[in-house]
Amino acid sequence: MFDTVLVANRGEIAVRVIRTLRAMGVRSVAVYSDADADARHVREADTAVRIGPPPAAESYLSVPALLDAARRTGAQAVHPGYGFLAENAGFAQACADAGLVFIGPPASAISLMGDKIRAKETVKAAGVPVVPGAADPELAEAARELGAPVLLKPSAGGGGKGMRLVRDLAVLDEEIAAARREARSSFGDDTLLVERWIDRPRHIEIQVLADSHGNVIHLGERECSLQRRHQKIIEEAPSVLLTPEIRAAMGAAAVEAARSCGYVGAGTVEFIVPGGDPASYYFMEMNTRLQVEHPVTELITGVDLVEWQLRVAAGEPLPFAQDDIRLDGWAIEARLCAEDPSRGFLPSGGTVLALREPEGDGVRTDSGLSEGTEVGSLYDPMLAKVIVHAKDRPTALRKLRAALADTVTLGVPTNAGFLRRLLAHPDVVSGALDTGLVERDVEGLVPQDVPEEVYAAAAAVRLAGLAPVTRDGWADPFSAPTGWRLGGRPAPLPFPLRIPGHEPVLVEAPDGARVTDATVTVTVEGITHQFHRSGAWLGRDGDSWHVLDHDPVEAALSGARHGGADTLAAPMPGTVTVVKVAVGDEVEAGQSLLVVEAMKMEHVISAPHAGTVTELDVTPGTTVAMDQILAVVAPREAAEEGA
Repeated sequence: MFDTVLVANRGEIAVRVIRTLRAMGVRSVAVYSDADADARHVREADTAVRIGPPPAAESYLSVPALLDAARRTGAQAVHPGYGFLAENAGFAQACADAGLVFIGPPASAISLMGDKIRAKETVKAAGVPVVPGAADPELAEAARELGAPVLLKPSAGGGGKGMRLVRDLAVLDEEIAAARREARSSFGDDTLLVERWIDRPRHIEIQVLADSHGNVIHLGERECSLQRRHQKIIEEAPSVLLTPEIRAAMGAAAVEAARSCGYVGAGTVEFIVPGGDPASYYFMEMNTRLQVEHPVTELITGVDLVEWQLRVAAGEPLPFAQDDIRLDGWAIEARLCAEDPSRGFLPSGGTVLALREPEGDGVRTDSGLSEGTEVGSLYDPMLAKVIVHAKDRPTALRKLRAALADTVTLGVPTNAGFLRRLLAHPDVVSGALDTGLVERDVEGLVPQDVPEEVYAAAAAVRLAGLAPVTRDGWADPFSAPTGWRLGGRPAPLPFPLRIPGHEPVLVEAPDGARVTDATVTVTVEGITHQFHRSGAWLGRDGDSWHVLDHDPVEAALSGARHGGADTLAAPMPGTVTVVKVAVGDEVEAGQSLLVVEAMKMEHVISAPHAGTVTELDVTPGTTVAMDQILAVVAPREAAEEGA
């Protein structure tokens, strides 16, 4: 076994790998960019090495910097986690050339399975069924021959990045161009393939484990059908869809797929499965790394996948055969992401002011967070994972909903409340899942209005902060926030408040409110509500609200300065990647003007109406904050009147 392992990653996966290294008595080395100098994975590792400035290309994606860090700390092996260089064949080979063990499959297997075109051809030759499709250079022709709907996918990618569902072939060329741009940005390769889209499909994957002695087994399946924008958000094991016979058949197919590329280590074979015919399954791709959702498999099998990645990489044979694997109970995972459901799930950011992660019997939290963590737009939005294990699926669903309700991340909007509501959706409860369920019903899972008690709690916090002036133990009654006045009846003391994205309100603090440093309790219409609090933030049941003081005069002046509806502001913190117009250009309503990218997600900024670009404050590469002014488009009528 290795003495020292370098973890070439960050965030929750780095913390999770370090946990197993510590349990095995192996020294851990963390790496970090300047933006992560105070990150949790840096503090929890035995040793940490700075590898560069924040851009990933100069830090976490810098092969020379990572190899140098391993050399300087005496590491014998490198664990890549997931994301970044985890599925980079060049990095795996560079580790081998430097005398380091890459804790993952051989570079040849990564290269083969990383190319979706070659991967499909290889597993098809091994007898594994594949989805009908084609690749460049016949992409557009093949798409039209298959007929809508079709799915565009980057050949070199994974994790849903760059995937686009095309239901109208009239916009095929535009969608291909966008998919190429995103693939090039994410993977450095804009090669695409197209596949027939299977309506209401289910996404089911098989965990495989292989050693260097020829042993390959599978550890059952994971249901990953609950997705949004092709990104998994809830995963569970096992799947309610599969019978023992289908599970065995899919597992055998996954084992053959792994054998076909000479796989070694932990990997995942992903299948697309028609919900109405689970016996008809098709190979999609193989992820040649540890998956985000690996904890659900660990909880139902009792196998620590990171431990066996290490042992296999050290040359140990698997001590168990396929018949030794037993599935115990049910496990479900929810991905906690820095995104704001109330703003269309745009990436969020900020400082974690208050943090509470759920604990308890059968509850596991894999997290890279700590109080004070700065969540920016440089890296992936996933912050943590909340996982539960129970005897059956209904119990696991209830337990996960309770765990999400107990999750607090004040200062950074997350999707915890949304996920809790999703887990209560009737189709989720019944197990009638498909990859389009979330997109179809998303509006019903995101509250449009702010509950009245949120504003009441915020007003109570403001009132509690108005302490009377004291001197030598005497309190000035005229400075007490009682609303006292001549005539007896106290004057109301309303507070003007606003939550971004909602109209401002004027609210009085309710009687009997209790405010502490960490909580506020209010009673509204006979119902008592308790919130977590920190500064201007309130949280409850996984949801959070940033309740600000509202100055109507300042708001009016700001609107006048920036033209109100004419102003285009950044919907999220990020980087401007594309600017398509200049000052003085005439634009049409809905025309694409700029592109802002954050956390590997593109957002197109379009003209709110026909008119003239009168201000443009950014260029490609400009880093912007949320709500920062980007441009102003004067309406065509106003421009004509001015002329």
